Amino acid sequence: MASVGELPRPGRAQAAYPIRPVRLVVGYTAGGVSDILARLIGQRLSQRLGQPFVIEDRPGAASNVAADYVVHAPPDGYTLFLAGISNAINVSLYPNLDFNFARDLAPVAIFSRSPLVMEVSPAFPAKTVPEFIAYAKEHPGALTMGSAGTGGATHVSGELFQMLTGIKLTHVPYRGSPPALDDLLAGRVQVMFDNVASSIALIRDGKLHPLAVSSPTDALPGVPPIGDFVPGYEAYVWNGIAAPRDCPATVIATLNAAVNAIATEPDFKKQLADLGNTAVTDSPEGFGKLIAADTAKWAKVVQFAGIKAE
Repeated sequence: MASVGELPRPGRAQAAYPIRPVRLVVGYTAGGVSDILARLIGQRLSQRLGQPFVIEDRPGAASNVAADYVVHAPPDGYTLFLAGISNAINVSLYPNLDFNFARDLAPVAIFSRSPLVMEVSPAFPAKTVPEFIAYAKEHPGALTMGSAGTGGATHVSGELFQMLTGIKLTHVPYRGSPPALDDLLAGRVQVMFDNVASSIALIRDGKLHPLAVSSPTDALPGVPPIGDFVPGYEAYVWNGIAAPRDCPATVIATLNAAVNAIATEPDFKKQLADLGNTAVTDSPEGFGKLIAADTAKWAKVVQFAGIKAE
């Protein structure tokens, strides 16, 4: 019988994974929502699988720097990527990348999903989505829409709203949600489609008025979905784990089972809910179908709005 050391790489992975620390690479700076989610899932993976899951932040180019790093890492399951909706958007936003997210990274497991919230200052005259659409049509080109950056979810979700309603908003990109929210509170921009996690405290304090959410959620009770007023509208952000393309199927199966189990834990679900997120589970194949669908969906919006990466 061959010893473990004589087995090929897939055999070693099947015999024992993980046997040393695993890196989970995040494409954004420490302290942001992506980093927080990575640390929440990483801590529990460490507990469940018996090896440290070390969070490594590699910010830059809307997470493309981190994605590229993982694409070119050894496909052994010891370098993983915190994937998000921005990676599906980036496929069409950055056509000259030397990698393709859907092709070169293997979906492992999705664990978090969150809608965005369409919000205005309490002083804004429109209090519902139909009132906002009517006001925008009465004041063409006069309203500005803040976002956390060009081409991100908080931008393209607003462009999708314009595409489906026929209104025109002037996009004002910021470097992250906090400065955009500051100007929204001050009335320097009129509307924002923000991540629930970034805005939920301001909404609960009555400092921002939510018109609607981009998909149904329990995080903001009583706030209707945009789709109730704009047929076909749905948008949300998600986070999951991906690995280099040729990662062994046994490793992916081990990680998927662990992540799915974590996503059903009551304390983990509560921590995500406190951030305005919902814990979700799926197979690697289901996660891959979501990535493919969102890649195609947002490509149409990027083309419609003529969005160019900064």
